[in-house]
Amino acid sequence: MENFNPDLEERMKKTAKKVKQAALTAAGIGAALILGTGSFYNIEEQEQAVLTTFGVAASVTEPGLHFKIPLIQRVQKVNTTIQGFALGYDQADNASRVEDSLMITNDYNFVNVDFFIEYKVSDPVKAVYASQDPVLILKNISKSCVRTVIGSYDVDSVLTTGKNEIQATIRTMIVEKLEQHDIGLQVVNVTIQDSEPPTMEVMEAFKAVETAKQGKETAINNANKYRNEKLPGAEAEIDRIMQEAQAQKTQRINEANGEVARFNAMYEEYVKNPQVTKQRMFYEAMEDVLPRLKVIIDGTGQVDTVLPLESFTGAGSQQVQSSAGAAGSVGGAGSAGSLQPPSAAGSAGAAGTGSAVSDVAGGN
Repeated sequence: MENFNPDLEERMKKTAKKVKQAALTAAGIGAALILGTGSFYNIEEQEQAVLTTFGVAASVTEPGLHFKIPLIQRVQKVNTTIQGFALGYDQADNASRVEDSLMITNDYNFVNVDFFIEYKVSDPVKAVYASQDPVLILKNISKSCVRTVIGSYDVDSVLTTGKNEIQATIRTMIVEKLEQHDIGLQVVNVTIQDSEPPTMEVMEAFKAVETAKQGKETAINNANKYRNEKLPGAEAEIDRIMQEAQAQKTQRINEANGEVARFNAMYEEYVKNPQVTKQRMFYEAMEDVLPRLKVIIDGTGQVDTVLPLESFTGAGSQQVQSSAGAAGSVGGAGSAGSLQPPSAAGSAGAAGTGSAVSDVAGGN
């Protein structure tokens, strides 16, 4: 038979009460800690948050400390900085991944092309809930667009001159497909990191072609430089020649106008007295012509023969002059007439040569 001990029972009740109080206190402290720490969250400068309340998501874009209802609202943070991934090589060790880099061009040549795709989150809610893995979707879209665009260009464009155009075309195509999928991501830039032929022999051949193209560009630049150096001088020479020609034209026109005016003035005087003017012109012509001629007047009644005697006979000037003087001194004998103006020659019937000379002069 057990003995009843009221003191022991009282102590047990007190102990149970203390344990219950301690448990309640611990539970309260734990709940307070949970509620306190779960009620606030912080957003960094380059982050955005997706706040979900009973399944309804909303974006929080302002950085800083924010409040949420514990156990009801849930927060997912999204990095909004520009990120990127590689296609065709491994970023860790730069090792080539042939399954992504080897492509065929429009002219049926194989090339290894490495790309780097840069993107950022444009809509945090869609980036979290629109798809399970939006980055994987972007990678698949990028691979498809890259192969499509590379397949529409020839190998020279892919390796050398068409890189900028290819990058822009790929970016435009990726943006269009991302708009269709609407996964909350935005492509920032597409860059060709490297493009080369798949074998060393082909690579050397393309390097030689590229060297030749650079030589061509250098030659063209040198030619343009030479042209730019010579062209101003040539244009100046053209201007000088044109000015000289214009000056000569003006001079010739002025001289011609002067000759016309002189002739018109002479003609006006000639019309007033034709015979006197004709005689004066004859004398002036003879004064200009005779000093330079050596002539013989044979007086045969035929047209006088005027010869450059020295070129045919080889005789000295004194002999020719004496012969001409002797022929001219027989003026009144009828064997040789003297030179006369048309009026005088017309009255000298006995002088045959004078008549001939006067006839020629009168005809003029």
